[in-house]
Amino acid sequence: MNSICIFGVFVADLCFFANKIPVKGETVLGNNYIVGPGGKGSNQAIAAARLNGEVNFITKLGEDSHSEMALSIYKDAGVNVGSIIQDPNLSTGVAGIMIDENGNNAINIFAGAAANLKNEDIDKNLEILKKSKVFLTQMETPDITTIYAIKKASENGCITILNPAPARKINKDDFKLLDFFTPNETEAEFYLNKKIDTEQDIKNAAADFLNMGVKNIIITLGEKGSYFANENEEYFINAFKLKNEVVDTTGAGDAFNGALAVALAKDFSYKDAILFANKVAGISTTRLGAAVSMPLLKKVEEY
Repeated sequence: MNSICIFGVFVADLCFFANKIPVKGETVLGNNYIVGPGGKGSNQAIAAARLNGEVNFITKLGEDSHSEMALSIYKDAGVNVGSIIQDPNLSTGVAGIMIDENGNNAINIFAGAAANLKNEDIDKNLEILKKSKVFLTQMETPDITTIYAIKKASENGCITILNPAPARKINKDDFKLLDFFTPNETEAEFYLNKKIDTEQDIKNAAADFLNMGVKNIIITLGEKGSYFANENEEYFINAFKLKNEVVDTTGAGDAFNGALAVALAKDFSYKDAILFANKVAGISTTRLGAAVSMPLLKKVEEY
């Protein structure tokens, strides 16, 4: 029983590349444009499946060209699609992504059909949760249903991972449902309502999350790596040293979380799981796009 259940959103990514990301009221001339699959949950499902994880993805799509793109890439990646719901009365989600010459990005998301996910959609897929070792979700789906899904996963013995992106309010008691909480620095600042600048700030933030009931906290730090803590141990892990230059950071966090889920499903030690996730995330930044940048396990092992 090493399967992974991921709950989240698919959107079609409309990626615009330019020397800079425009500020309010500004127009810039772009130099490239790509349409591809995206959405944090979808990216994480593809990342995990390409790493040979056994992945079930719970989401909702319309019946349109964007949904056809989603189902096609899931087939290619090996994501199980039996839990995907299609509604002909709703449109599949879309995201507008602007990327600058350094690979930084700004994103606007319309979740579309996935914004209509309900608790009943989780109930219909309880058998999948019962058979899963790891449950992974984010904060792009409706809050009520996201927390309901985490509760059901926890009740059924899954290792629960919440990647709080985008950062949204979580009730205090719900932190206790989380086996792993994986915010980046900005998201951690949102939940703690304080700046995180120094290494000591990061350590203090991790301690705060543990005090809130999170069992294992991983604060991802981009090019600086990540920081892990639980009641028994704590440590920084450096980012993976890349052979190629960073061209696009879009989806790096999703690569990290998808890889973490695979590693935990395969019973890696926590440190080895984070090292593996850092490596996968790093490799993803050397490729353009989000879902399409997720590396195959063979490539990760060769790198």
